[in-house]
Amino acid sequence: MATLTEAPPPLSPTAPGKKPPRKRGRFTPYWLLLPGILWLLVFFALPMIYQASTSVQTGSLETGYKVTWHFATYWDALADYWPQFLRSILYAGAATILCLVLGYPLAYLIAFRAGRWRNLIMVLVIAPFFTSFLIRTLAWKTILADGGPVVGALNSLHVLDVTSWLGWTTGDRVLATPLAVVCGLTYNFLPFMILPLYTSLERIDGRLHEAAGDLYAKPVTTFRKVTFPLSMPGVVSGTLLTFIPAAGDYVNAELLGSTDTRMIGNVIQTQFLRILDYPTAAALSFILMAAILLMVTFYIRKSGTEDLV
Repeated sequence: MATLTEAPPPLSPTAPGKKPPRKRGRFTPYWLLLPGILWLLVFFALPMIYQASTSVQTGSLETGYKVTWHFATYWDALADYWPQFLRSILYAGAATILCLVLGYPLAYLIAFRAGRWRNLIMVLVIAPFFTSFLIRTLAWKTILADGGPVVGALNSLHVLDVTSWLGWTTGDRVLATPLAVVCGLTYNFLPFMILPLYTSLERIDGRLHEAAGDLYAKPVTTFRKVTFPLSMPGVVSGTLLTFIPAAGDYVNAELLGSTDTRMIGNVIQTQFLRILDYPTAAALSFILMAAILLMVTFYIRKSGTEDLV
């Protein structure tokens, strides 16, 4: 008669007195991140620290600059150049809204209606990047030249009467006015709005539109209730990619504007390269960065989306 015996205890993974084998590749992700971390440290963190120290220095090029923790430079810079700050926010905001109004229909067309023409339209959207930013801006001096076809068409449609009343143009002239600066900003940063919008719209499942139609929703209702809410990540990321560089831009205001349309980027460039007042320039840069950071944080929280594409 067979007798039952107790099962032997399970074998330990390692022999007594021996250490468990080390997991290979545990530090591989950190080694892969190392080049990016070093890049950010050398070309972002260290320059930011140096810029911060410059903003609290006093002195001159002849006597040399010393860190004296003179924080009053921030207040003096803001008191002297607050109009340029407000103008930069206004111009960048207007350009961002125009980019959204112009870019959303085009992104929608590429995502849902372009068909076999999708790749060609995408190439046309990206094509301006193959030309220098400076050349593209200079081209607008010809487009908006006095007596040109664009200005003539705006005059015939009485658009310039409205913009003159708003203070965006002067008489029959568009160049050297706020409208010219906003047009340049809108054109140069429009692809930064279209690409995130297209990426977000292209992810939307087409069956959702069919379901909305089956529930007797009109196209406008479908767009308002389905398409636009699902494309909000693209709207948020597109507006950020447009507004942030536009607020600090100085090329468009320099080439298409006048002394009355100077943005804060023009002031910073002048302080750094012409007046050589490095503490004021550094303080202006930090004020601009802090203002944009606060506005972006508030905007992201109010938009109700954290899934930025």
